[in-house]
Formats: sequence, structure tokens, C-alpha cells
Amino acid sequence: MRDFETQPHDGITHVIDKGLGPRAWEDVLETCGDYITLVKLGWGTAYVTPNLERKLEVLKGKPVVIGGTFLEAVISQDKVDEYKRWLADLGLTHVEISDGVIDLPRERKLELIADFARDFTVLSEVGSKDADVVYAPYQWVAWIKEELEAGAWKVITEGRESGSAGIYRPGGEMRTGLVDEIAHEIAVEDLIFEAPTKGSQAWFVREFGPSVNLGNIPPEEVIPLETLRLGLRADTLKEVLLGGDRAAT
Repeated sequence: MRDFETQPHDGITHVIDKGLGPRAWEDVLETCGDYITLVKLGWGTAYVTPNLERKLEVLKGKPVVIGGTFLEAVISQDKVDEYKRWLADLGLTHVEISDGVIDLPRERKLELIADFARDFTVLSEVGSKDADVVYAPYQWVAWIKEELEAGAWKVITEGRESGSAGIYRPGGEMRTGLVDEIAHEIAVEDLIFEAPTKGSQAWFVREFGPSVNLGNIPPEEVIPLETLRLGLRADTLKEVLLGGDRAAT
């Protein structure tokens, strides 16, 4: 419908890939490539993908980042320099730095961010992948500020691909108080909130607007997320398309 109007947005849609092949990505890009900002090859999947170069060729034009968990494995084996060379050989320009699994001293993480930022666009990640580990909001805020100051382009708030850790409780409920405190102290545009489920995506769009940056979006959820951003789904129609009040949290 040519006369139907929606409001544009500039929110980052950060998509997680769990092992799709080149032809699958051709279909994804043909269908929803315009809505994908960057692609993360989850955890260590890039290392065991036999046709990785072909896959990256299909994804050419989209920034690709390898999941931070693999870098944690690299750090544990003292192979950071080799990792940098591998990224360069693959032609990757973005890197994710996390400490969700290993015990990485803060000083070392900040050094890594500053070091990688000289040659790559850094996405750092805050929060543990262990659902039983809970940090106080002031710790999240302090760490995010430190990592932005160290050179991170964006800081990702941990949620896992299942939405069951970090900014979520083990049962999947949002830690809304934590998110509100983070957003009160940190510019929302400097953050990427991991939001793998429709419920979490809708909550963030209602809370912060269509331009909120969202991560760990499954490829099959890219178009549904875009409808949430545009108010073309019941979950956000009133708030986005009709300009209604923000939904109660």
C-alpha cells in the first residue's frame, strides 16, 4: 500500500547465527537483509564451520563478528595474537570481547578492549552466562562505563541465546529494575540488549522506542522484530504506530 506510512528507525538488529550454511544465508538476506545490521557467528561455531570462507563471501557487506565465548577460549590458551591474525585473514573488522565464562581480571579485559580497538570495531559484553551469578546494578553500570571508555563501540548486555541469564532471570523473566538502572546511567544508543524472544523484543521497543539496539536475534525473527519496531504487531501497535503511552512495565 503506497499510502500507508510508518516511522523510520535506526535501531541495530544484531543477528545470531548458530551454523547456517551459505545457501540458507542467501535466502535470509534476500528476504530480510535490509533489516540486519550485523551478524554474530555464535560462540565457537565459526571454528568448526568447514565452508566458513564461502559463508563469509555470502555475508559480504554485513559486518560479521565471532562470538565472545570463542575469544575466551583463545585467551585461556594464550593465543590472542594468532586470533588477531585469523580475524584479519578472514577479512573481519569487528570483534566481541566478553568474560561471561572465564575469570578474566577487569584490568586484562580493559587492556584487550583497548588493544583490539586499534584495529577492530569492538563490541564488549557485560554479564555472566551462569544464570546463578547475579551482579548488582551499580556493578553493571561501572563496568559498562569502563568498557566504553576503553574503546568499545557498543556494550552488549548478556542474555544468552535462550534469554535465561544476565539481564534475565533463569525462568526468562526480565530483570526490569536492572535494565532501568543501566539505562538511567548509560546512553541507550551505546548499548545492545540481547533479546532472543518476542516478549523481550516487544518489551524493549515499548520501553525505549523502535530505535533500541537489540542482539541475539534469530534469523527467522528478523522480520517479526521489524514489525515490532514499526508498530505492525499487536504487542507494539498502540505505542509505536498510534503514538500511545508506554506500556506498563
